Amino acid sequence: MKKFAFAAVAAAALAGNAQAADLGSPRMPIAAAIVSPVFNWTGFYVGADLGYWTSNARTFNPILGPTIAASPKPNGLTLGGHLGYRYQFTNNVVLGAEADLSWLGGKTTTDVIIGGGGFQFFSLRATWDGSIRATAGYAIDRALLYVTGGLSFIDAKGCGVVPIVSNACLPGTSYRNMRMGWTLGAGIDYAISQNWTARGEYLYANYGTRTYATPNVLPRGLTSSRVETHKFRLGLNYLFSTGPSAVVARH
Repeated sequence: MKKFAFAAVAAAALAGNAQAADLGSPRMPIAAAIVSPVFNWTGFYVGADLGYWTSNARTFNPILGPTIAASPKPNGLTLGGHLGYRYQFTNNVVLGAEADLSWLGGKTTTDVIIGGGGFQFFSLRATWDGSIRATAGYAIDRALLYVTGGLSFIDAKGCGVVPIVSNACLPGTSYRNMRMGWTLGAGIDYAISQNWTARGEYLYANYGTRTYATPNVLPRGLTSSRVETHKFRLGLNYLFSTGPSAVVARH
């Protein structure tokens, strides 16, 4: 009986020592859990785009008024490039700026009644356009929804022609100038990888009405032209990014 009591006391003592040693030993730290990285849109980017553009144009003699007008509407392919910078805030709002320049394809000719009932044919063509715009968007990880707006430029030219004879401009009927206007648009950008993104974008631009001296356009040798454009394009960008921002959760 004494031996049994001694063995029980010894076992209790050993258990107490083991528990004390366990309480006294330092606990191993729990590693921070890394949640999947979130894409970061901050950085400079350059890209190329391909698309289609169309226009609403009015060419008229300001003396006779816009009711007697031609409506040539050139349209065609557009090919260009762009560069910009974006900064993503912690609330996923993304602000930036972008500049672009595009070649415009397409030419159109239409007719208008001028003066004493004679026919005058007008040709209109735009060779290139560009813009400098601010952008504002909201990032949903690898998707970026954005709106954009700013200044736009276009090189538009027109003249009087007689298509059944030649498409060459008639003397004293030509006008050409780089025109400045404004543009608004929206788009979506998606990150294919850390550095490559693809986007779809729509831009509307309005260049107002300009009046040009065209000596052989009667009466009084003036021609007024109003131009607005619509552009739909797809683009591929290279983002000079520093990498995704990891979301760290500590327990």
